[in-house]
Amino acid sequence: MELKVFRDVLPAAGADCTAKAELPLETELLISDYLPPVQRIVKCFAKPVVLQKQLAPGRLTLEGYLRCTVYYQGEEGAELCQTEQKLPFTKALELPSFAATAWTACVEGQTEYLNCRAVNPRRIEVRGAYGLVVSVHAQLSTEVITALSEGGIEQKPVTLAGVRRAATLEKLVTIEGALTFPKPPAAILDITGTAEVRELKRMQGKAVAKGVLHVLCGWRAEGDAALRSQTADLPFNQILDADGLSEDCRCLCVLEPVGFAAAEGETGEDGAASTTLTATAMLRLSGWRPYQLQCVADAFSTRFETTLTPQTLATESLLCALDETTVLRGSGPLPDAGAHILACFASFGPVSLTRQEGRAFLAARAVVSAFAENTLGEMECYEKALDYALPLPADLPEDADAYPECWLSVQDLQCAGAGGALDVSLTVRAEGAVLARQTASLVGAVELGDPLAPADPEVSLRICYAQPGEELFAIARRYHVSPGQMLAANDLPDGTARLDEARRLLVPGG
Repeated sequence: MELKVFRDVLPAAGADCTAKAELPLETELLISDYLPPVQRIVKCFAKPVVLQKQLAPGRLTLEGYLRCTVYYQGEEGAELCQTEQKLPFTKALELPSFAATAWTACVEGQTEYLNCRAVNPRRIEVRGAYGLVVSVHAQLSTEVITALSEGGIEQKPVTLAGVRRAATLEKLVTIEGALTFPKPPAAILDITGTAEVRELKRMQGKAVAKGVLHVLCGWRAEGDAALRSQTADLPFNQILDADGLSEDCRCLCVLEPVGFAAAEGETGEDGAASTTLTATAMLRLSGWRPYQLQCVADAFSTRFETTLTPQTLATESLLCALDETTVLRGSGPLPDAGAHILACFASFGPVSLTRQEGRAFLAARAVVSAFAENTLGEMECYEKALDYALPLPADLPEDADAYPECWLSVQDLQCAGAGGALDVSLTVRAEGAVLARQTASLVGAVELGDPLAPADPEVSLRICYAQPGEELFAIARRYHVSPGQMLAANDLPDGTARLDEARRLLVPGG
């Protein structure tokens, strides 16, 4: 008799791979005439901004630019100065070849080394490398058996639950606003920002993100060596085209500032200077659609020899969303006990997921760079490394693998020099999600063979001495009888799948 097989498609977890690459940095920065000449290099930073990701069989191509920023001490008491350069790059990373219906790539990294020197007072030479770490995760639409009928077939159903990656979008956006100083700035040393997405509206194929970009500017007034800070809030309202997105999707939206530009404005009668501020930010949107699908985990026929082809696949689920703030503190001796702290910066290395004592943690290394003026009037950079560890707000099953899709940002950074020590307080915000992968064993194909030997008509009842933990379905398959008949013959509660204790079972005849 022909067996009827019913199939459906689910988004199984696909490839999961990590690639590393090195971005070489070799450039010269020319100091503009309006900036003071270089007396002493204080610190050089490098940070990549990825604008495009293209996936091809066996290859992931990244396009963007490497932002190189140099802080230096100017001549003739010019104090702390800054200059920067953007270096475009295209990098191809080799990956295993894999099929995918949806994918995402998370690009992280850290500076491997940077050598920076002043060739002359108007030219700075930088040599170094930045190490990229790229994690690629894919989903693949996979056909599974959802039901069987005819041919005396009996089946063991299992419900698989997970999420389908409905949308993955990265869009470079521009946000404009005003930054007002109490007096005209002689130099703007650094502009940073943190974003807050306050509202996200989901529609069919579109999303609207609303929020505020909090800007912090470090600057110096004319004739004043002291560093000052100025804040501004820039509201944003972005409309995103995201094919596959719908109202029932669970979404993650994060805005990461990648650059700022300030244009000189007008000075008011009260001496305040208004500056037009343009922020460039990467807006990331991920959308997942939950699903549940009943599949066949095991099967046999009460009338025919049955051959099963197993199918093993992994499902992907959204373990937890992240919007957590953690305070890191540390201290260390200063080489010069009398050094005066001027400014501080923080950077993060790649984020990983680790298990400790049965709990899962997000882990990363943060490096705080503190600029200080020593007792000789020279500017130096002192660094302090801090270990970041965030316990996940949800339990990770022992049989599950997980990966983070999150971003770390600096919410607050305080550095102070007291008693010959550098005291650091860093507030870190983690935004994103953690996805878990679990493996399921299913029936991939079923084939019915020869008819089973007829049951002995003189045997109407058999006895099975079952052991604790045995599955009722496995016992029924052993005797080629229906699990439903086993339940009825032994007055077992409906839904009994496994025996809690040893017992004698009555096995109906064929």
